Amino acid sequence: MTDLEAKLERFETLAAECELIGKLTTDGAKRELYLRLGLHYRELADDLRTLIATKDAA
Repeated sequence: MTDLEAKLERFETLAAECELIGKLTTDGAKRELYLRLGLHYRELADDLRTLIATKDAA
């Protein structure tokens, strides 16, 4: 596993954890925070996945 793949896996894990916490919390502000954080990690994972695909194609 390359360093980029390890980071991709970490971002995906963090996104899933944040989304779960966001769904389980009863505090509205914390829910919004964790759901936005999860979305941010998903976007980072998507960008990294694109980078890995581009690097592999080159």
